[in-house]
Amino acid sequence: MTVFSFLGYNYYFMPKQSTQFDFGDSRTPRSSFTLYERIIEDRGSKYSVSIGLVKSRLDIETFLKTLKTKKKYAKATHNTWACRISKDGAIYESKLDDGETGAGMVILRILQKESVTDCVVCVTRWYGGVKLMNDRFKHVQNATKYAVDQL
Repeated sequence: MTVFSFLGYNYYFMPKQSTQFDFGDSRTPRSSFTLYERIIEDRGSKYSVSIGLVKSRLDIETFLKTLKTKKKYAKATHNTWACRISKDGAIYESKLDDGETGAGMVILRILQKESVTDCVVCVTRWYGGVKLMNDRFKHVQNATKYAVDQL
C-alpha cells in the first residue's frame, strides 16, 4: 500500500490486484471535473457529487484541489471519494471515507458494478444536525449513481 499526503490528509493506494483487468469495455468521464450541487437533502444534511476523468495520482490531487478551491467544499463535513484507474490492462482502485465510515467503499462498489474506469467520484456532505444512521449510505449510493448516470 502506498501512502501520500495532500492538503493535510493521508491518501492510501492499494497495491495492484491481479484479479481486476480492463477489457476496454468500461465507461469514462468526458471532462476532468463536473460538479452536481445539492442533489439530495435529508433532515438538514445536504449532498453534492463531483466526477472527473483521472489517469494518475496527480490527476486525483488536481481534482480534489479543484473541488476544495470552493470554500464551502473545503469546509464540508465529509468529502468521501473513490477512484478506479486503468493502466497497462490492470485496474487500480483507491478510496477515502473522510470520517464517513464505509462510504468510500459504497462509491467504489458502484464504480465497479457500472464498469467505470479512469474516474474519481467525490460525494460531499454537509451535516445538518440530525444523524441519518443507515440512510447516509443510501444517499451516498444515490449521489454516486446520479453522477455515473450522467456519463
